[in-house]
Amino acid sequence: MLTALALCQHCSLAQGRPRAQATPSTKSSSPVDSLKQQFASARAAYQAGHYSQAWNELQPVLTGNPNNSDVNELAGLVQVSMGQDDKAHSYLAKAVRLNPNVAEWRTTLAVNLLKLHRNGEAEAQFRKAVGLEPTNYDTNHNLGEFYIQTGNLMAAIPYLRRAQRLNPNSYSNGYDLALACEQTGELDQARRQLQSLIKINDRAELHNLLAEVEEKSRNYLASAGEYEKAARMDPSESNIFDWGAELLLHQTFEPALAVFKAGLERLPQSTRLQLAVGIALYGLGRFDDGAREFCKVWDKSPSDSLPLSLAGKAYENLSSSMADEVRSRFRQFVESGGRDGSIRYYYAVSLWREHEGNPESVQPAEIESLLKSAISLQRDYADAYLQLGIIYAEQHKYAEAAAQYEQALKTAPNVPATHYRLGQALSRMGDKSRAEQEFTAFERLHNQEVAATEKQNSDIQQFVYTMRNAASPANSN
Repeated sequence: MLTALALCQHCSLAQGRPRAQATPSTKSSSPVDSLKQQFASARAAYQAGHYSQAWNELQPVLTGNPNNSDVNELAGLVQVSMGQDDKAHSYLAKAVRLNPNVAEWRTTLAVNLLKLHRNGEAEAQFRKAVGLEPTNYDTNHNLGEFYIQTGNLMAAIPYLRRAQRLNPNSYSNGYDLALACEQTGELDQARRQLQSLIKINDRAELHNLLAEVEEKSRNYLASAGEYEKAARMDPSESNIFDWGAELLLHQTFEPALAVFKAGLERLPQSTRLQLAVGIALYGLGRFDDGAREFCKVWDKSPSDSLPLSLAGKAYENLSSSMADEVRSRFRQFVESGGRDGSIRYYYAVSLWREHEGNPESVQPAEIESLLKSAISLQRDYADAYLQLGIIYAEQHKYAEAAAQYEQALKTAPNVPATHYRLGQALSRMGDKSRAEQEFTAFERLHNQEVAATEKQNSDIQQFVYTMRNAASPANSN
């Protein structure tokens, strides 16, 4: 994760550095002494974290010295500490107007504007701070971090790079510079930056990020090696998963399975790693074993649809006994009101297969209802439209079947089976010309169709993508 802005939070008086108008002034010596004491007391209370006391003691100082920059800056900082960002803004802005040449104050104002979602104004203040102190590490780092937090990585890189030159040993700036370079495709720069940081402060997260750089550079062996280093240095769930996932992505399923199993022994409550064990077994063609792991995870958390979705992908390859176990869980999920279109679809498909083996066991109307509910939850569900068309075709409702096939092709136009079935429906309807067009499309696409093993690998890649981008389950370590 990118680090938060490393911003100064104390005014010049609080840090003991003199500025213009460093203490409030009046014409009478006695009031001057009194205001000095009150200001000093307010400053001490602020530094001690007694913000309400600091605010109360600042009131007479503000009344007597409304145009003193240090007083306004301290008032703004006190209000910020009290969570009153709106009120703080007027004081911080006034302090900058009164003394515009203090980079630190412009930075504090910029942070305030950022909290108020006034990003354009915040950017202007960060940039002015850099203009005032162009060779200062903090001003460059803060502007770079601002651009990172607002999603402008390309703009961030020059300032992070300059900050790193100013302070080569800065870990947070160096990490964020490497991450920004990795995410914008400057892979060689990211690699050099990470290797430099590793020499200074060798950490697991550096090896993990370097592994991502090597993956994007297609240096797959190097990537796996860096993920392994990260996992051995810090055997967290995330690092173990990333190491095993890299092996999964490149179809080295046995080593991946060993990594995930070892991780699960260390972190037995990790649903993420248990799902990964299941997907590695799926990759090895051990479909029943994989589905069994998915079912175990779902049994612990019946509201989570992901384990059943993974079991659904393996369903057509399951033994009859394992298929029965999975189907019973589909039914439980649906009957409990679970709103996931894919589970309703897989349940419908499982019932359809049972219906094909024993037409009296399941009524097509039940299957049709499940598919329609799946489509209502996911309007672009091509597989559900296709299956619904198959049901209508069996009932000789060819026009209705054709309509479902055409709907499926709007979302997934390159599925050979859909073109073939549409051609069949059109032929039964007497539309021979359009039927021939669909059969021609079927022949063309069928010759290009990926092998079953490639589809399996695609499923695994999708799993890795989903699990890397999802938050870890609540009961994972």
